Amino acid sequence: MAGAVSRLGSKGTAHHPYDATGESRWVRYTLITVAVLFLALFLFVPLASVFFEAFKKGVDTYLSALTEPDAVSAIQLTLTVAAIAVPLNVVFGVAAAWAIAKFDFRGKNLLITLIDLPFSVSPVISGLIYVLMFGAQGWFGPWLEAHDIKIMFAVPGIVLATVFVTFPFVARELIPLMQAQGSEEEEAAIVLGASGWQTFRHITLPNIRWGLLYGVILCNARAMGEFGAVSVVSGHIRGLTNTMPLHVEILYNEYNFAAAFAVASLLTLLALVTLGIKTLVEMRAAREHSEDALERPADPVLAPSSPKGAVSEPATQHTTQHTTQQASHQSQQQPLQGQAS
Repeated sequence: MAGAVSRLGSKGTAHHPYDATGESRWVRYTLITVAVLFLALFLFVPLASVFFEAFKKGVDTYLSALTEPDAVSAIQLTLTVAAIAVPLNVVFGVAAAWAIAKFDFRGKNLLITLIDLPFSVSPVISGLIYVLMFGAQGWFGPWLEAHDIKIMFAVPGIVLATVFVTFPFVARELIPLMQAQGSEEEEAAIVLGASGWQTFRHITLPNIRWGLLYGVILCNARAMGEFGAVSVVSGHIRGLTNTMPLHVEILYNEYNFAAAFAVASLLTLLALVTLGIKTLVEMRAAREHSEDALERPADPVLAPSSPKGAVSEPATQHTTQHTTQQASHQSQQQPLQGQAS
Protein backbone atom coordinates (compact mmCIF):
# COMPACT_ATOMS: atom_id res chain seq x y z
CA MET A 1 0.00 0.00 0.00
CA ALA A 2 2.81 2.39 0.90
CA GLY A 3 4.56 1.63 -2.40
CA ALA A 4 1.38 2.30 -4.34
CA VAL A 5 0.87 5.61 -2.52
CA SER A 6 4.44 6.67 -3.19
CA ARG A 7 3.91 6.20 -6.92
CA LEU A 8 0.83 8.42 -6.93
CA GLY A 9 0.70 12.17 -6.96
CA SER A 10 -1.36 14.43 -4.76
CA LYS A 11 -4.42 13.88 -6.98
CA GLY A 12 -3.99 10.14 -7.25
CA THR A 13 -2.34 10.18 -10.68
CA ALA A 14 0.84 8.25 -11.42
CA HIS A 15 4.03 10.25 -11.90
CA HIS A 16 5.73 10.26 -15.32
CA PRO A 17 9.10 8.47 -15.23
CA TYR A 18 10.80 11.67 -16.45
CA ASP A 19 11.20 14.80 -14.35
CA ALA A 20 9.07 17.91 -14.66
CA THR A 21 11.34 19.46 -17.31
CA GLY A 22 11.63 16.29 -19.39
CA GLU A 23 10.81 16.54 -23.08
CA SER A 24 9.49 13.92 -25.42
CA ARG A 25 11.90 11.72 -27.31
CA TRP A 26 11.38 13.37 -30.69
CA VAL A 27 12.13 16.82 -29.22
CA ARG A 28 15.40 15.63 -27.73
CA TYR A 29 16.47 13.88 -30.92
CA THR A 30 15.58 16.96 -32.97
CA LEU A 31 17.68 19.23 -30.76
CA ILE A 32 20.61 16.80 -30.86
CA THR A 33 20.38 16.55 -34.65
CA VAL A 34 20.31 20.32 -35.08
CA ALA A 35 23.33 20.72 -32.78
CA VAL A 36 25.33 18.04 -34.60
CA LEU A 37 24.47 19.47 -38.02
CA PHE A 38 25.44 22.96 -36.88
CA LEU A 39 28.80 21.74 -35.56
CA ALA A 40 29.43 19.73 -38.71
CA LEU A 41 28.59 22.63 -41.01
CA PHE A 42 30.40 25.43 -39.19
CA LEU A 43 33.23 23.57 -37.41
CA PHE A 44 34.08 20.08 -38.62
CA VAL A 45 33.77 20.69 -42.38
CA PRO A 46 35.90 23.89 -42.39
CA LEU A 47 38.44 22.20 -40.13
CA ALA A 48 38.70 19.20 -42.43
CA SER A 49 38.91 21.43 -45.52
CA VAL A 50 41.96 23.21 -44.09
CA PHE A 51 43.94 19.97 -43.85
CA PHE A 52 42.55 18.71 -47.17
CA GLU A 53 43.71 21.82 -49.03
CA ALA A 54 47.04 21.79 -47.18
CA PHE A 55 47.91 18.27 -48.41
CA LYS A 56 46.14 18.58 -51.77
CA LYS A 57 49.39 18.94 -53.74
CA GLY A 58 51.35 16.40 -51.77
CA VAL A 59 53.52 16.17 -48.70
CA ASP A 60 56.55 17.70 -50.44
CA THR A 61 54.65 20.88 -51.25
CA TYR A 62 53.34 20.99 -47.70
CA LEU A 63 56.78 20.66 -46.13
CA SER A 64 58.36 23.16 -48.52
CA ALA A 65 55.69 25.73 -47.62
CA LEU A 66 56.50 25.33 -43.93
CA THR A 67 60.27 25.39 -44.32
CA GLU A 68 60.65 28.45 -46.55
CA PRO A 69 62.44 31.39 -44.82
CA ASP A 70 59.38 33.64 -44.56
CA ALA A 71 57.27 30.87 -43.04
CA VAL A 72 60.01 29.94 -40.55
CA SER A 73 60.36 33.61 -39.57
CA ALA A 74 56.58 33.91 -39.07
CA ILE A 75 56.51 30.78 -36.89
CA GLN A 76 59.44 31.98 -34.79
CA LEU A 77 57.94 35.44 -34.34
CA THR A 78 54.57 33.98 -33.31
CA LEU A 79 56.14 31.76 -30.68
CA THR A 80 58.40 34.58 -29.45
CA VAL A 81 55.54 37.02 -29.03
CA ALA A 82 53.48 34.40 -27.17
CA ALA A 83 56.46 33.56 -24.95
CA ILE A 84 56.75 37.25 -23.97
CA ALA A 85 53.07 38.18 -23.71
CA VAL A 86 51.85 35.18 -21.71
CA PRO A 87 54.24 35.56 -18.72
CA LEU A 88 53.48 39.29 -18.55
CA ASN A 89 49.77 38.54 -18.49
CA VAL A 90 50.29 35.87 -15.82
CA VAL A 91 52.01 38.39 -13.53
CA PHE A 92 49.33 41.02 -14.14
CA GLY A 93 46.46 38.54 -13.86
CA VAL A 94 47.61 37.08 -10.55
CA ALA A 95 48.30 40.52 -9.07
CA ALA A 96 44.96 41.94 -10.22
CA ALA A 97 43.00 38.90 -9.06
CA TRP A 98 44.77 38.96 -5.68
CA ALA A 99 43.97 42.65 -5.20
CA ILE A 100 40.33 42.36 -6.28
CA ALA A 101 39.51 39.14 -4.44
CA LYS A 102 41.40 39.70 -1.19
CA PHE A 103 41.15 43.45 -0.55
CA ASP A 104 38.59 46.26 -0.58
CA PHE A 105 39.83 49.58 -1.92
CA ARG A 106 38.67 52.63 -3.80
CA GLY A 107 38.59 52.13 -7.55
CA LYS A 108 38.00 48.39 -7.32
CA ASN A 109 35.05 48.48 -9.74
CA LEU A 110 37.05 50.71 -12.08
CA LEU A 111 39.87 48.16 -12.14
CA ILE A 112 37.43 45.38 -13.01
CA THR A 113 36.01 47.52 -15.81
CA LEU A 114 39.48 48.21 -17.21
CA ILE A 115 40.28 44.50 -17.17
CA ASP A 116 37.19 43.86 -19.32
CA LEU A 117 38.08 46.67 -21.74
CA PRO A 118 39.80 44.48 -24.38
CA PHE A 119 36.64 42.36 -24.59
CA SER A 120 34.59 45.38 -25.64
CA VAL A 121 37.12 47.20 -27.84
CA SER A 122 37.85 45.96 -31.35
CA PRO A 123 41.41 44.64 -31.75
CA VAL A 124 41.86 46.93 -34.76
CA ILE A 125 41.01 49.93 -32.58
CA SER A 126 43.48 48.80 -29.93
CA GLY A 127 46.20 48.56 -32.57
CA LEU A 128 45.31 52.02 -33.84
CA ILE A 129 45.64 53.37 -30.29
CA TYR A 130 49.27 52.23 -30.20
CA VAL A 131 49.91 53.78 -33.61
CA LEU A 132 48.53 57.11 -32.37
CA MET A 133 50.74 56.88 -29.28
CA PHE A 134 54.03 55.49 -30.61
CA GLY A 135 53.79 56.13 -34.35
CA ALA A 136 55.88 58.72 -36.22
CA GLN A 137 53.08 61.30 -35.84
CA GLY A 138 51.95 60.09 -32.42
CA TRP A 139 52.37 61.55 -28.96
CA PHE A 140 55.73 59.89 -28.28
CA GLY A 141 56.78 59.46 -31.91
CA PRO A 142 59.24 62.40 -32.16
CA TRP A 143 60.91 61.50 -28.86
CA LEU A 144 61.26 57.84 -29.85
CA GLU A 145 62.67 58.80 -33.23
CA ALA A 146 65.16 61.18 -31.65
CA HIS A 147 66.44 58.39 -29.37
CA ASP A 148 66.39 55.79 -32.16
CA ILE A 149 63.78 53.63 -30.41
CA LYS A 150 61.50 51.74 -32.76
CA ILE A 151 58.19 50.39 -31.43
CA MET A 152 55.76 50.56 -34.32
CA PHE A 153 56.29 48.17 -37.24
CA ALA A 154 58.67 46.17 -35.06
CA VAL A 155 58.55 43.38 -32.50
CA PRO A 156 57.90 45.67 -29.47
CA GLY A 157 54.72 46.99 -31.07
CA ILE A 158 53.50 43.47 -31.81
CA VAL A 159 54.16 42.45 -28.21
CA LEU A 160 52.30 45.49 -26.86
CA ALA A 161 49.27 44.84 -29.06
CA THR A 162 49.23 41.15 -28.12
CA VAL A 163 49.51 41.92 -24.40
CA PHE A 164 46.60 44.34 -24.63
CA VAL A 165 44.17 41.92 -26.29
CA THR A 166 45.13 38.97 -24.06
CA PHE A 167 45.56 40.38 -20.55
CA PRO A 168 41.94 39.78 -19.37
CA PHE A 169 42.11 35.99 -19.73
CA VAL A 170 44.24 35.09 -16.70
CA ALA A 171 42.67 37.69 -14.42
CA ARG A 172 39.13 36.75 -15.41
CA GLU A 173 39.79 33.09 -14.65
CA LEU A 174 41.29 33.78 -11.24
CA ILE A 175 39.01 36.52 -9.86
CA PRO A 176 35.87 34.39 -9.31
CA LEU A 177 37.97 31.45 -8.13
CA MET A 178 39.82 33.47 -5.49
CA GLN A 179 36.62 35.22 -4.40
CA ALA A 180 34.93 31.87 -3.85
CA GLN A 181 37.87 30.56 -1.81
CA GLY A 182 37.91 33.57 0.50
CA SER A 183 40.86 34.79 2.55
CA GLU A 184 40.54 32.74 5.75
CA GLU A 185 43.50 30.45 4.97
CA GLU A 186 45.79 33.38 4.09
CA GLU A 187 44.79 35.21 7.26
CA ALA A 188 45.48 32.13 9.36
CA ALA A 189 48.91 31.72 7.77
CA ILE A 190 49.80 35.35 8.45
CA VAL A 191 48.65 35.05 12.06
CA LEU A 192 50.92 32.02 12.45
CA GLY A 193 53.89 34.10 11.28
CA ALA A 194 54.13 33.35 7.56
CA SER A 195 55.41 36.08 5.27
CA GLY A 196 53.52 37.32 2.23
CA TRP A 197 55.63 35.28 -0.19
CA GLN A 198 55.32 32.14 1.95
CA THR A 199 51.55 32.61 2.14
CA PHE A 200 51.30 32.99 -1.64
CA ARG A 201 53.60 30.05 -2.37
CA HIS A 202 52.17 27.52 0.09
CA ILE A 203 48.51 28.61 0.40
CA THR A 204 47.29 30.73 -2.51
CA LEU A 205 49.19 29.22 -5.43
CA PRO A 206 48.22 25.58 -4.75
CA ASN A 207 44.56 26.62 -4.50
CA ILE A 208 44.55 28.48 -7.81
CA ARG A 209 46.94 26.35 -9.85
CA TRP A 210 44.30 24.78 -12.11
CA GLY A 211 42.50 28.05 -12.74
CA LEU A 212 45.84 29.72 -13.44
CA LEU A 213 46.85 27.01 -15.90
CA TYR A 214 43.47 27.27 -17.62
CA GLY A 215 43.88 31.03 -18.02
CA VAL A 216 47.42 30.59 -19.36
CA ILE A 217 46.17 28.14 -22.01
CA LEU A 218 43.45 30.53 -23.18
CA CYS A 219 45.87 33.45 -23.18
CA ASN A 220 48.43 31.52 -25.22
CA ALA A 221 45.81 30.45 -27.77
CA ARG A 222 44.65 34.04 -28.28
CA ALA A 223 48.24 35.33 -28.47
CA MET A 224 49.19 32.92 -31.26
CA GLY A 225 46.02 33.53 -33.25
CA GLU A 226 45.67 37.30 -32.87
CA PHE A 227 45.24 39.09 -36.21
CA GLY A 228 43.50 42.48 -35.96
CA ALA A 229 45.69 44.41 -33.55
CA VAL A 230 48.91 42.84 -34.83
CA SER A 231 47.95 43.63 -38.41
CA VAL A 232 47.75 47.35 -37.59
CA VAL A 233 51.07 47.65 -35.74
CA SER A 234 53.22 45.15 -37.66
CA GLY A 235 53.61 46.85 -41.03
CA HIS A 236 53.38 43.49 -42.86
CA ILE A 237 57.13 43.28 -43.43
CA ARG A 238 57.79 39.78 -44.76
CA GLY A 239 60.40 37.90 -42.85
CA LEU A 240 60.49 40.49 -40.05
CA THR A 241 57.09 41.47 -38.60
CA ASN A 242 54.70 38.90 -40.05
CA THR A 243 53.20 36.44 -37.60
CA MET A 244 51.55 33.23 -38.77
CA PRO A 245 48.05 34.70 -39.25
CA LEU A 246 49.50 37.62 -41.23
CA HIS A 247 51.64 35.27 -43.31
CA VAL A 248 48.56 33.21 -44.16
CA GLU A 249 46.77 36.35 -45.35
CA ILE A 250 49.66 37.39 -47.59
CA LEU A 251 49.97 33.94 -49.16
CA TYR A 252 46.24 33.76 -49.78
CA ASN A 253 46.15 37.22 -51.37
CA GLU A 254 48.97 36.10 -53.68
CA TYR A 255 46.86 33.07 -54.73
CA ASN A 256 49.41 30.71 -53.22
CA PHE A 257 46.65 28.58 -51.74
CA ALA A 258 48.74 25.48 -51.02
CA ALA A 259 51.25 27.39 -48.89
CA ALA A 260 48.50 29.44 -47.24
CA PHE A 261 46.59 26.35 -46.16
CA ALA A 262 49.82 24.64 -45.07
CA VAL A 263 50.64 27.43 -42.62
CA ALA A 264 46.96 27.61 -41.61
CA SER A 265 46.99 23.87 -40.88
CA LEU A 266 49.98 24.31 -38.58
CA LEU A 267 48.18 27.11 -36.74
CA THR A 268 45.07 24.91 -36.55
CA LEU A 269 47.13 22.04 -35.18
CA LEU A 270 48.50 24.30 -32.45
CA ALA A 271 44.94 25.32 -31.61
CA LEU A 272 43.83 21.69 -31.39
CA VAL A 273 46.75 20.85 -29.12
CA THR A 274 45.83 23.81 -26.92
CA LEU A 275 42.22 22.61 -26.83
CA GLY A 276 43.35 19.12 -25.84
CA ILE A 277 45.51 20.47 -23.03
CA LYS A 278 42.62 22.64 -21.84
CA THR A 279 40.33 19.60 -21.75
CA LEU A 280 42.87 17.61 -19.74
CA VAL A 281 43.24 20.47 -17.28
CA GLU A 282 39.47 20.67 -16.83
CA MET A 283 39.21 16.93 -16.26
CA ARG A 284 42.06 16.93 -13.77
CA ALA A 285 40.64 19.91 -11.88
CA ALA A 286 37.17 18.32 -11.73
CA ARG A 287 38.66 15.04 -10.50
CA GLU A 288 40.62 16.73 -7.71
CA HIS A 289 37.56 18.75 -6.74
CA SER A 290 35.45 15.61 -6.46
CA GLU A 291 38.17 13.82 -4.48
CA ASP A 292 38.43 16.75 -2.06
CA ALA A 293 34.65 16.78 -1.64
CA LEU A 294 34.66 13.08 -0.78
CA GLU A 295 37.55 13.35 1.64
CA ARG A 296 36.14 16.40 3.42
CA PRO A 297 33.46 15.46 6.02
CA ALA A 298 30.06 17.05 5.74
CA ASP A 299 30.04 18.15 9.40
CA PRO A 300 33.52 18.36 11.00
CA VAL A 301 32.05 18.61 14.50
CA LEU A 302 30.23 15.29 14.34
CA ALA A 303 32.67 13.49 12.02
CA PRO A 304 34.48 10.51 13.63
CA SER A 305 37.81 11.61 12.16
CA SER A 306 37.59 15.13 13.57
CA PRO A 307 40.42 15.68 16.07
CA LYS A 308 38.61 18.43 17.93
CA GLY A 309 35.00 18.58 18.98
CA ALA A 310 34.32 15.01 17.88
CA VAL A 311 31.59 13.22 19.79
CA SER A 312 31.74 9.45 19.70
CA GLU A 313 28.60 7.37 19.45
CA PRO A 314 29.03 5.53 22.80
CA ALA A 315 29.50 8.84 24.60
CA THR A 316 26.39 10.23 22.94
CA GLN A 317 24.35 7.18 23.97
CA HIS A 318 25.67 7.36 27.53
CA THR A 319 24.77 11.03 27.78
CA THR A 320 21.28 10.36 26.42
CA GLN A 321 20.70 7.48 28.87
CA HIS A 322 21.94 9.55 31.81
CA THR A 323 19.62 12.42 30.86
CA THR A 324 16.67 10.04 30.54
CA GLN A 325 17.36 8.42 33.93
CA GLN A 326 17.70 11.81 35.60
CA ALA A 327 14.39 13.02 34.16
CA SER A 328 12.67 9.78 35.29
CA HIS A 329 14.12 10.14 38.79
CA GLN A 330 12.86 13.74 39.04
CA SER A 331 9.38 12.72 37.89
CA GLN A 332 9.25 10.05 40.58
CA GLN A 333 10.33 12.47 43.31
CA GLN A 334 7.67 15.09 42.49
CA PRO A 335 4.65 12.99 43.76
CA LEU A 336 6.56 12.12 46.97
CA GLN A 337 7.28 15.78 47.61
CA GLY A 338 3.58 16.58 47.06
CA GLN A 339 2.50 13.92 49.58
CA ALA A 340 5.02 15.10 52.16
CA SER A 341 3.75 18.65 51.84
